[in-house]
Amino acid sequence: MSEKFQNKYRLASTRLQDWDYGWSAAYFVTICTKDREYFFGEINDDVMKLSEIGKLAENFWLEIPQHFPFVILDAFVVMPNHVHGIILINKPGNDPVNPVETRQCLVSTIPDPTNPEPESAISPVPEKTIGQQRFQNQGKNTLSSIIGSYKSVVTKYARQIHADFSWQTRFHDHIIRNHESHENIKHYIFNNARNWKDDKFY
Repeated sequence: MSEKFQNKYRLASTRLQDWDYGWSAAYFVTICTKDREYFFGEINDDVMKLSEIGKLAENFWLEIPQHFPFVILDAFVVMPNHVHGIILINKPGNDPVNPVETRQCLVSTIPDPTNPEPESAISPVPEKTIGQQRFQNQGKNTLSSIIGSYKSVVTKYARQIHADFSWQTRFHDHIIRNHESHENIKHYIFNNARNWKDDKFY
């Protein structure tokens, strides 16, 4: 669903509104080129043959932990028009709390019989969700900042090869919740080239 911001329509965020994307967790990320154009190479005999830009995309992905030391890279693949990868954010002492837990109300809602309209009965300004705060400030060392930096450096060097190179504005992410899901996603990534003709990005 679209909403207006500064009198312009924008798509509502698909990210969880009560999840901090700087929390330690495993994230499955997909980043597509603009209009899904084949900038990164092509599939021949079920094997991905990287173009010059594809090699840039692969090399800069592998360099992510050098710039974000709390990141561990898992399975990833560069496809003709997108990149799939599992990123593990691993910050010491940063185990995620229950993201759906509600905070206690700081203002009493119990009526005071001695004061029918106390100041505390005035409705407080609703606290912004993590997602609303994220829209105003992406924050450092979050999944968005990691992917934003990656896309930026690939764009810088890719445009020296092809001036029209561009990414799709957003990227897709999925929080990996358990071991079974993790293994299924790794299997999907490793077999992406082999199953290319059945892929929705084909």
